[in-house]
Amino acid sequence: MTNTLVDIPNTKISSTRIEHDFLGEREISNDLYYGIQTMRALENFNITGTKISSEPLFVKAFAYIKKAAALANAELGVLNPEIAHYIGLACDKIIRGEFIDQFPSDFMQGGAGTSCNMNANEVIANIALELMGRSKGEYEYCHPNNHVNCSQSTNDVYPTAIKLALYRKLDEYTKSLTDLRESFAAKGNEFKRVLKMGRTQLQDAVPMSLGDEFKSWGSTIDDEISLLRSSKRLLLGINMGATAIGTKVNAPEGYTEIVTQILAEESGVPVFTAPDLIEATVDTGEFVQLSASLKRTAIKISKICNDLRLLSSGPRTGLNEINLPQLQPGSSIMPGKVNPVIPEVVNQTAFYVIGADLTISIAAEAGQLQLNVMEPVIAFSLFNMISYMNNACVTLKDKCIDGITANEEHCRNLVMNSVGIVTLLNPILGYETCAAVAKEALKTGKSVYEIVVTQNKYISDEKWEELYSFENLINPRYIKK
Repeated sequence: MTNTLVDIPNTKISSTRIEHDFLGEREISNDLYYGIQTMRALENFNITGTKISSEPLFVKAFAYIKKAAALANAELGVLNPEIAHYIGLACDKIIRGEFIDQFPSDFMQGGAGTSCNMNANEVIANIALELMGRSKGEYEYCHPNNHVNCSQSTNDVYPTAIKLALYRKLDEYTKSLTDLRESFAAKGNEFKRVLKMGRTQLQDAVPMSLGDEFKSWGSTIDDEISLLRSSKRLLLGINMGATAIGTKVNAPEGYTEIVTQILAEESGVPVFTAPDLIEATVDTGEFVQLSASLKRTAIKISKICNDLRLLSSGPRTGLNEINLPQLQPGSSIMPGKVNPVIPEVVNQTAFYVIGADLTISIAAEAGQLQLNVMEPVIAFSLFNMISYMNNACVTLKDKCIDGITANEEHCRNLVMNSVGIVTLLNPILGYETCAAVAKEALKTGKSVYEIVVTQNKYISDEKWEELYSFENLINPRYIKK
């Protein structure tokens, strides 16, 4: 290692250091805490433009893991306690949010995540060196591989970091889903006395309450919250101590149990050692399950957005049962047009998530023998799926659901002028007679009331009022003649 001072007139002095690996040397600016292997990653993997620093939870997960490993190694006597101490202090700084910008590796990379792991090893080593009073790159005192990566492999560190970060990231998403559910519930209560027509196959069916429709949307999201919590628990089984392929090569006796216990204590995430470390090192089933849950949630929310667009369609020539908040002009040529832009953008976000799930499925299937090298695209996809849907849920709640109003009188008129309400007469008149009433109403334009009560006197006004009261329309009882 050499340190070179470069004098630049009228500027501050900067310095560089020379780092080497078995492929050669690179000159590294001393402003940087990462080293040669991260530099190679920057040269090789300019793919998405998304740095791992964009997910601070992911970076902090590496710090938690490296600290736990250092403490476990010191306890087992395979790492100098003083070096372990400084590694721990360096990790604490990263956990507090410092040095996040020193993690520029692209999410998408070859090497099964080795560049991410070495990015963490190099940054932590150089922070520790400075805390020791040494210079960056003096790796004989704290080495990225020999010390920071002691008893580890990318193949146990990287998937564990993904799981820790996703576990925490799901907390925010679950909260956003909970808030969205509550928003639907609030609208359900607000619209509980609004009578409207239910529809199947986009055709008139039977009456219902607009409030019940909104309430049902909240209920379906509640199901998704439960499912995501179940999928989240699958992330707790980790393979720390598996090292390269699950055989624990280069890990001291007892390391697996100790590092996992310390990691749980330090991170607050109740991780446990997977029962079969060889299986856990190659398998990505928990990521597939989480992806499927995220896709299912996205599909359900997208379906709700389809309904919102239909119910607000028009306003003069559509259903026009509800009004969405007006956020922007809807056309560069048609004055007065306002589009359902929030449901539309949530639909598109859901489409992305559905596609990302397919990506994860293909990547999980592509695993070969003792390692799935496609984990970077799995991680990239999962982080994006959660981020995008989280943003979509917040946007949907704040900019759409909370501001929806109902066109109550119009909704009721649609119900009472519908032929679909004849269904309630089946127990009294029978299916054949009701079908004849429906046919006449459709042909003549007469209302069901006119044909049943006024014209044919099938039932009395009193019976009509009993059948078609608001309470019976939204909570129908079986009423005989």
